[in-house]
Amino acid sequence: MSRIEQLIGEIEEYIDSCKFQPLSTTKILVNKEELEELLVELRLRIPDEIKKYQKIISNQDAILNDARSQADAMLADATAQTNELVNEHEIMQQAYAQANQLVEEAQAQAQAIIDNAVMEANGIRQGSIDYTDDMLKSLQTIINHAMENAQGRFDSFMSSMQSSYDIVSSNRGELAGSISAPAEQESTGEEKQ
Repeated sequence: MSRIEQLIGEIEEYIDSCKFQPLSTTKILVNKEELEELLVELRLRIPDEIKKYQKIISNQDAILNDARSQADAMLADATAQTNELVNEHEIMQQAYAQANQLVEEAQAQAQAIIDNAVMEANGIRQGSIDYTDDMLKSLQTIINHAMENAQGRFDSFMSSMQSSYDIVSSNRGELAGSISAPAEQESTGEEKQ
């Protein structure tokens, strides 16, 4: 398991371990610093993983060079055997036939080795691309989840603030009504005297 997978697991465990927000079964309270530390380490690890897979892809050239070397060695062997057969005049016809057959077999084997090496290298390359895409998709999901949680907490905070504001406004309205009523009674009492 790569360090990126471990970090994603740690982030998921951390999110699962967070307490729910009061009166909610879907919103959680997250320690921003802890989550940011995990995300920073994840960002730092992604380039290392990508370099690792780029190194695997670069080995494709080594595999192809090895295949070419084997093919060249087989062709050299075939050429050497052909030269020996040609030097023997009595079996010249047989030598040509065997030489052609060896060259064709060597070329077929060399082509098969090169084809296999190319196919294997392409498979490794595609696997590393798929793996990196899966890791980035997981990271994208985690970030989206964190953003949704933060938005939920903000909406809840704003709702609570609006409720408090409404209560304060209502109380002020009640106070304003009770302050003006005694002032009117005093002014009416002074006029009667």
